[in-house]
Amino acid sequence: MNTRSTRRTGRVGRLSVACGLLALTTVATTATAASASPVENSTAYVALGDSTASGPGIPDQEDLNCARSNRNYPSLVASALNVPLTDVSCSAATTAQMTTAQGTAPAQFSALKRSTKLVTLSIGGNDINFTSIITTCATLSATDPAGAPCKASYNAGGTDGVQDAINETAPKVAEVLRGIKKRAPHARVLVVGYPDLFPADGGSCTSPTAPFAAGDFAWMRDGELALNAMLAKQARRAGASYVDTYTPTIGHDICAPVEDRWIEDMAPVHPGYPIHPNAAGQQAIAAAVERELGQ
Repeated sequence: MNTRSTRRTGRVGRLSVACGLLALTTVATTATAASASPVENSTAYVALGDSTASGPGIPDQEDLNCARSNRNYPSLVASALNVPLTDVSCSAATTAQMTTAQGTAPAQFSALKRSTKLVTLSIGGNDINFTSIITTCATLSATDPAGAPCKASYNAGGTDGVQDAINETAPKVAEVLRGIKKRAPHARVLVVGYPDLFPADGGSCTSPTAPFAAGDFAWMRDGELALNAMLAKQARRAGASYVDTYTPTIGHDICAPVEDRWIEDMAPVHPGYPIHPNAAGQQAIAAAVERELGQ
């Protein structure tokens, strides 16, 4: 085994605590409302979704149960638009949490009103078991640091298990979009995609705390692109807008130099959770949402 392989093999043990942080099983108690100006409609903008929207670990955490930051992209968009926000995004949320409670947090759809004007939705990652994929890939990397052991594992059944999960999630996202339309018929709906998490070439990754096999980086990237493609397709079918956050974040993934990193790796340097956008990443997502709204 070469020196690089030895380093990769040793990372998994050192990063077991960081891997554990990926198990976002938080729940919410109440929704956070952040209003920028007094208007008659207090539900002008409703933010729905998972931890990509809630901003876990980014100060200030206004709802610790949902790991929701007041500097997440919904808060930044609301501030830019100068409209009141009802943010019910919650870490670990799946499509099921739109209509069912998440612990003590009510169903996210309960925030929607007929008077709601804007809805953003970040969902799907937890439906495909993103946390499990990341943990599995980090664990298997030690078995073949230069290969693609995680890809091999997920393809052992003859088909790509991640793609299968994405296909199974598509009708769930479609149902969510129908539910939004029913409850907020006059709202503009934006399906917000996931930012660039992984570099295209794992061999170029110099981050010592991105413990994935070199050949798995491209496979993980392709899986994320497939997830985003599904979300874009479902948005089009539902008459909603899709916000591409992947393109504007290319080059700011977990392997980017620390000063250019908008997605934290397995041992965050900036405040935030592993394999999640940090404050700069949230700003980039907000900018993409604002550009879409300006079109």
